[in-house]
Amino acid sequence: QVQLVESGGGLVQAGGSLRLSCAASGRTFSSYAMGWFRQAPGKEREFIAGITSGGGTYYADSVRGRFTISRDDAKNTVVYLQMNSLKPEDTAVYYCAAGRVVTHIPRESDYWGQGTQVTVSS
Repeated sequence: QVQLVESGGGLVQAGGSLRLSCAASGRTFSSYAMGWFRQAPGKEREFIAGITSGGGTYYADSVRGRFTISRDDAKNTVVYLQMNSLKPEDTAVYYCAAGRVVTHIPRESDYWGQGTQVTVSS
């Protein structure tokens, strides 16, 4: 059974940091591109960061310089999102996704996690 399980969300004050994790299992994900999306209430799901199987990284303009995506494929694939200098507008449910390529388009991802809530207070 394929699973992507996110963890690490929570409540943090503006300017603080959080580190999200996404544990992938059920198949070999080392050849997959992995990404993080987020969805705030009343808004569409948006791409924020992606990483290729080779370690190439991509970021949305809104998070570039503050967020860092990384992956560990040593055993099962784990993808991380280090979030620094958090802002209230970063408040959203954060989702992990896997697909053949890094994509900004949610429907092009093959697998999704259940999401983890990140709330940034001002």
